[in-house]
Amino acid sequence: MHRPSLLLSLLTLLTLLTAAPLPAIGYRPLPHLKPNSSDLRFGDSKKYEGSSEFVHLRYHMGPVLTGSITVHTIWYGQWQKSQKKIIREFIGSFSAVNAKHPSVAGWWDTVRLYTDQTGANISRTVRLGEQKNDRFYSHGKSLTRLSIQSVIKSAVTAKTKPLPINPSNGLYLLLTSDDVYVEDFCGQVCGFHYFTFPSIVGYTLPFAWVGNSAKLCPGICAYPFAVPEYMQGLKPLKSPNGDVGVEGMISVIGHEVAELATNPLVNAWYAGQDPVAPVEIADLCEGIYGTGGGGSYMGQLLNGKDGATYNMNGIRRRYLVQWLWNHVVSYCTGPNALDQ
Repeated sequence: MHRPSLLLSLLTLLTLLTAAPLPAIGYRPLPHLKPNSSDLRFGDSKKYEGSSEFVHLRYHMGPVLTGSITVHTIWYGQWQKSQKKIIREFIGSFSAVNAKHPSVAGWWDTVRLYTDQTGANISRTVRLGEQKNDRFYSHGKSLTRLSIQSVIKSAVTAKTKPLPINPSNGLYLLLTSDDVYVEDFCGQVCGFHYFTFPSIVGYTLPFAWVGNSAKLCPGICAYPFAVPEYMQGLKPLKSPNGDVGVEGMISVIGHEVAELATNPLVNAWYAGQDPVAPVEIADLCEGIYGTGGGGSYMGQLLNGKDGATYNMNGIRRRYLVQWLWNHVVSYCTGPNALDQ
């Protein structure tokens, strides 16, 4: 299994993503040398966070999700009620404008800066839609990128309680349990998004897959709440919700949903010349979670009284979620920025 090197830079990661097979819109966090360290500085600017005059994120005239967004979830495999609750409350926090600052809703405000060709902003409203349980692994415990679409087809065509068909403002989120392997999982990606093919599903539906890495590669996909074996001497950070595998999924889910909203059919907001492997608003900020983040430093984070590390608040929980690219100011932003 390929594992990213310690000093893998953002540019190297983007190169890997560009070389990945269709669909190549994936996410993988970077293992950092000194998480939450305060002794690393990047010049005198607080706005180092991925800022670059060389990033040319452009709008390619495709649709974005300007209407009320509904996230339909497929729970593939065996899931505990407590695990589902952590994820459901995270999705429910996207529109929770009354949550304590810094908030998940404040993080979503960066996504809302993006518009379609009429000037309409991406919707503030994100709600949890229908859910489908596939606890008996209808397509096995080893899935390919294409068989993931077959899982979605089974969910939307089920004889009992099928998921609703909503191509315009529906997102389909397939979550696999910790005993399911997906093509390229751990080695290349921790999650990815694309859209379904009518030849397989019957509809063009924006979807994302995210896997629970607790058994397969927590040090890769649940970092910094787990660390790779080769990073000896580095202790994992304490997770705010007590489930390392699900904790790792949270930032990946945020990553993929943000990119689905701004580039649902891979023809809207992205950088680079290749629409098959675009560089999107979350790709540009991978590994950045706070002020000063960049390189091997995650940025300045928050520490709870219980010792848990996080950077934003949800409805009732705390989460650690990567920042997103703000095309207005041309750098990565998040609700916990010290200069806001």
